[in-house]
Amino acid sequence: MNRHAVVASLLSLAALAACADRADAPLAPSAARRGAAPDGRQIVAFNNRSAAEVGAAVAARGGTLEWYHEGAGIGVVSGLSADAARGLPGAAVATAESAVELDPVSGVEVEEATGVAEPQSPATPNTAFFFPRQWDYPAIHANTAWNAGRTGSADVTVAILDTGIDYGYPDLVGRVDLSRSVSFIPSDPIPAGFHPVLDRHYHGTHVASTVSSNSNVVAGVTSRVTLIGVKVLSASGSGSNAGVLQGLIWAADHGADVANMSLGSYFTRAGNGDFIGIVQRTMNYANRKGMLVVVSAGNGALDLDHDGNGMSTFCSFANVVCVSATGPTASPTVNGPFTNVDALAGYSNYGRSAINVAAPGGNQRPVWQACNRKSLALPICGTGTFTLGLSGTSMAAPHVSGLAALIVEDVGHGHPAQVKARLQQSADDLGQPGTDPFYGKGRINVARAVGL
Repeated sequence: MNRHAVVASLLSLAALAACADRADAPLAPSAARRGAAPDGRQIVAFNNRSAAEVGAAVAARGGTLEWYHEGAGIGVVSGLSADAARGLPGAAVATAESAVELDPVSGVEVEEATGVAEPQSPATPNTAFFFPRQWDYPAIHANTAWNAGRTGSADVTVAILDTGIDYGYPDLVGRVDLSRSVSFIPSDPIPAGFHPVLDRHYHGTHVASTVSSNSNVVAGVTSRVTLIGVKVLSASGSGSNAGVLQGLIWAADHGADVANMSLGSYFTRAGNGDFIGIVQRTMNYANRKGMLVVVSAGNGALDLDHDGNGMSTFCSFANVVCVSATGPTASPTVNGPFTNVDALAGYSNYGRSAINVAAPGGNQRPVWQACNRKSLALPICGTGTFTLGLSGTSMAAPHVSGLAALIVEDVGHGHPAQVKARLQQSADDLGQPGTDPFYGKGRINVARAVGL
């Protein structure tokens, strides 16, 4: 086994991070218009307006309607200043180019699997090559669920709104539905013959394999759940709020039961009322379509109960599940034993008003998952079959999304409120009794959530 450590302190990654024959479908965005927003683009929201009506109103003011979704009442216009866009009758307006962030991590570790000759069975995730170092799955009792045959269903879909997915990685082969996957980042350098959703960073692949993995190199919460990639972040980790909102609507319209959003931003409430309303409108649309939205809490160690004029995207919105991060405080070796796996990670944002549940995100030991072989940031991962260790609330959220997919099997499609309720009711109540500022309703328990 050849171990390679990338000893690099990563700089803050700036980031945010589509059905034409239906009345509630968006106008299809052109390839040139997908992705990061240039100057002069605005997100607009209207009540009870058709695409034709909005397009005419925008054109009358000298602008162009790039995209509009009648069901959500949200669109993107170009060629108008914010003031000019606010002159549209009944419009709420926000700047499309506003960015969200992938929170920085202190470093990354990669290690090669040199002894994997044959794929392991998705029916037994604990036989994955690197499972001994995956402290996170025993911590949430996922292995108990696996032993009872609860490894997920291909009939359940989780959308990964992120940097894309390396769908050819051994643990992700067959797990990603490319027919429903989409990229809103046309600028990414995609090799000939590959789907535009291909991950050129590494974050999205790591997140995706946490939700669902074939359990060859690393286990995931499930091993049979279907994934769709919704690329809203570029190879450099950058994107726009417009792209994220389009991505959420795409996922909801294309049958996702759960959307994982390991991304976010922090902004002031004052002066951003229209933006707040537009984001909430999008979350409400996703909820009406039957999709649960799971988001990471953020890595700023912020008290979201006492942040004054501050607001977190996307934890501060209704109809989402906001996830804080836990992890071991000590481990003499990479394979354990692991001490205090339920300790709140020091970087995790917290607050009773925001956190719904906690899940493993990494602490003294990271979360180990698939390392993107097409990464421009970590080219070493293209030289073999590697696993990648990362820590952050970005790693915690997909544990919850994987469990949510298992709960969908039990409660059926289209019931996000029921899924959220079971996530919270089945969690292990840690910290202060009841709703705790660090753990919310508790750290998720996969076995209990599926009735074991």
